[in-house]
Parts: sequence; C-alpha cells; structure tokens
Amino acid sequence: MTEPDLGAGNFLQYALETNPNRGVPFVYSHHDDHRGRVVLRGHSLTDLAALRDRYAAWYHANGARPGEPVGVVVGEGLEPLIHFLALTALGAVPAMVNDAMRLDTMVRYLDHVGVTGVVADDPARLSLAYRDAPHNRPRFVVPAAEVRAHGADPSALPAEYPYRHAPDDVVALIHSSGTTGTPKSTILGHRQFWEGKQPRMLRFPAEPYDRLMSLMPHTHAGGLSYFLTAVLLGLPTVVMADWRRAAVEPVMEAFQPTMMASFPRTFVELATGELPVRGAARVHSWFNTGDSAHHGHIRRLVQLGERPAGLIKPWLIPDGTAAGEPLPGSQFIDGLGSSEMGMALFGQVTTPESPRDDRCVGKAQEAVIKAAVLDENGEEVPDGTVGLLAVITPSRTPGYWNDPGLTRSFELNGYWLTGDVARRDGEGNFYHLDRTADVIETADGPVHSLPVEEVLIADCAALVQDCSVVGVPGKAGEGQRPVAVVRLQADAGDVTADEVREKANKALADAGLATLDAVVIARTGDDLPLGPTGKVLKRELRTRHAAMFTR
Repeated sequence: MTEPDLGAGNFLQYALETNPNRGVPFVYSHHDDHRGRVVLRGHSLTDLAALRDRYAAWYHANGARPGEPVGVVVGEGLEPLIHFLALTALGAVPAMVNDAMRLDTMVRYLDHVGVTGVVADDPARLSLAYRDAPHNRPRFVVPAAEVRAHGADPSALPAEYPYRHAPDDVVALIHSSGTTGTPKSTILGHRQFWEGKQPRMLRFPAEPYDRLMSLMPHTHAGGLSYFLTAVLLGLPTVVMADWRRAAVEPVMEAFQPTMMASFPRTFVELATGELPVRGAARVHSWFNTGDSAHHGHIRRLVQLGERPAGLIKPWLIPDGTAAGEPLPGSQFIDGLGSSEMGMALFGQVTTPESPRDDRCVGKAQEAVIKAAVLDENGEEVPDGTVGLLAVITPSRTPGYWNDPGLTRSFELNGYWLTGDVARRDGEGNFYHLDRTADVIETADGPVHSLPVEEVLIADCAALVQDCSVVGVPGKAGEGQRPVAVVRLQADAGDVTADEVREKANKALADAGLATLDAVVIARTGDDLPLGPTGKVLKRELRTRHAAMFTR
C-alpha cells in the first residue's frame, strides 16, 4: 500500500512480485461433472499470469493498443477477469459488458464507447446487428474461443509489458445497470479505483480458515473489486459464474465459504424458502453492495452460520472495536455503493442481536472526505431533511466515457451526486430512501419507494417474497400513484392482489407511510423484469402499468 504505482491496472503484477506462494491455487472456477457434481478448479498467481499473457498476445496481435477501448462480452465467472488482466497489461481499456444485456442496447452502448474490437461468446448476433450499420462495425468481432485457443508467444508481446500505468490512466469502462435508462459508461481510473480499498486490505477477514464466495457480476466494478481484494490478500475465493440459487447452493456446500459477496439478487433467493443451512454452516459475513438490501431478507440470513472468536470487524466499523467472543449466527454488511462511487462508501452491519433500523446504511466509510445531504442548489440540508446524497472522495469515478455533459450533471458544489435520495440523523447515520429517478410524485407530496418495499417484505412476509414499488400516472391532477408489483411466497399462490393490498396498507399505515393504490401479482419472471446485473427494471414496470388508472 506504500507503493505509489500500485493500482487497479497492475495489482496482479504486484502480487506476483511480492507473494512467495505464487504457485499455490487460491482462485477457483467451477463446473458440474457428468453426474451433476460440483468440480472446483484452483488457479495460482502463476496460472493467472500465464492466462493473462496468452490472451494479451492475441489482443496485441489484433491491434489492441494503450488507451483504446475493446469490448468484452463474455459470460460471468473467471473469464471476464482474465480479459481484464490481459487488456490492462497492454494499457488498453476493457469495456466490460454483461452478456445478459439486450442486443439492441448492447450495440448502442458499444457504438457510444467507440470500441476498436469486440470479443464475445456469441459474436454471430453482434455481426448480424452490424450488417445494417457497417460503418459502425469495430475492427474485429470474434469469438472468445479464438482468444482462449491462441498459443502463447512471449516474443509477440510489446517491449513494455506489463504496461506501466499513470495514476489517471483509464483501466476499465463499466456500464450501469440501465434501471433508469440507457446504461452509462463509467470510467475506472488506475489509482482512483484503488483509492478507498486500503481500509479493506487492512481489515478484511483473511484468517487461514477464511474462504470467499464472490457472486458479483465480474463484468461489474463490484466483481472486479472483490477479485482485486482476493488477489492482494491471497484469499481463497470461488468466482461464481451464475448467481441463481439453484447454481449457488451446491457450490456453497462444496466450497464451505466463510464469506459471501453479492448484489441483493442472490441474497433474496437464499433468504426465501428453505434456508441454505449446510452451505452456510461456516459463514460469518455476508457482503452486499450496489442497492442496499431489505431487512426482511437480512434478518433470515444472519440466523445462519457462526462468528468465530477474533473475527476481524469489517472496514465499515470504526477501528478499535472489540472483536468479541464466538457467537452463533453471522453478520450482514450492507454497503451502499456504485461503480461511480468506486466501491461501497456507506455501510451498516446487522447481526442477530441488532435492532431493526429500516433503510439505515450507516456512516460514510474512511475513504470519504465528506458526505452530505444536499438541496437542489448544492447546499446542505438540516439533519432529518430529505435531499440528494452526495460525496467528496478520491474514489469517485473520473466521469462518464465520451459524455462530459452527463458527468457535469452529477457534479454539484464540489460534490459527486450518487443518484440517491437520503436523509441523515443527528448521529451521522445515513438513510437510503430511493433512487432519484424512482421517487413517486403524488398529489400529496413525494413518496419514497424503498421504505414501502421494506415494510412489505418484512411485515407481510407470510405473503410477500419480494416486491418492487413504482409510481404510475393517475388521472389529471392526481399526480403519480404508488403501485406494488409483488412476488408471492410459494405457499401463498392463491392469495389475491386485493388481499395483499389490504394487509400491506394496514402495515404501512401502522408504520406511518403512504399506502398503495394497487397491487399487481408477479406470476412469472417476466412480470418482475431484471436488468443485466439483476436489478429490477422499475422504468419498465412504470411503462408497463402506465395506463392502470387512466384507461
């Protein structure tokens, strides 16, 4: 950490040069054998470097050069991380794309970035899309299998290899989830993306018994962040290629992790139905980032696992906090972050003993110079007042690729706007109430969707497994009206929308929150649509139900 050149573009090289155990497997991929049993395959630092160099030789031969963006559209797991390592070792800029993105959206995104080439698991569909616009076609659109099959030729690598990054060099482009519109292309800088991770390096649990399971999308900044952490700490980690419970639980049972890192999507599945008791037997910590999780799901997960004596407290807890004695159950570290923030910059720790505190995301962590709730003019509002969440931190993105206007729209009075609506209490704790694009503007004033969802999931748990609350247009003069799209519990399939609404509105009224004007039951996965990173597409729900009250 004292090395001034260390950053997101060369962390593997630093690990290779300083770790004496570079031949020991510690990063695991997984697959099922012909009998359906989980097979884990370990990769050492030496293995990762060999893969990186082989891929880099192919990219260099095909014209990848420093500063040029290259599209990477491959399935989740270890594979996108190897492409990231190869391209950054050349000084090129990997534009990581989740392969679940819709094709038309993907092509628009790649065109906006201006990629010089694309490597994809399925290049045929991209090639067909470019037939109608050949002038936009990148220099190459090739199958990822071609890169994997390339024979290593060290002499084909450039003289300066691995590339030496300047602090402000761009090391990756990460797209947003697209939940509020077309995905944005967030820049990750060499030093910027490393800023803020120092507290994690010092205080991330890394005892000899610790094992991390990363369920993040590894085309996303969250997956890259945990991979960087694992490589520098030498922490045994399985890099998951699938986030769904049916795939995750068997790997949990085989790997026996002590820590799980994910977006809320997997935690929702693990927390509903029968709990994964065997797979979570040794789990002491759940790490959530991206959107903050719901108490109704957290409270079930922390009943699992065990907290050993001497457990290192997470970096979100002030230094010097006592480690405590062995305890049953686990801790859930709920981090509010984004690619733009560089990592989770707020965090709340929940244990089985914690009192309920809906929507609290804790205090700003050590990388934040200042966090505040602002009004529209960029002035701080009094504690308890709802406003725009904003941060001043060296970990924030340099901006959006090829879009300085969009970058400026998130800058206000020296702060970076996170895109969230929040309030702060007198003790400095922040409460995440909504995304700015999702606030429901009713005739009686703004309604924030996340506290409403919190009550439905926690207090109506007998009926509601998961939900999403959106505002849809009312009649003239009515403003928007709150509507919940609800996925029912498995044993509540016969419950009607009116019954759910009646129970939900009683719980909401008891909590002093706005009530719902309608409930829609999500009978299939398409009824609660997800974006490529697993977030519910609220904009699509708003469009789908826009005429509910105006027909």
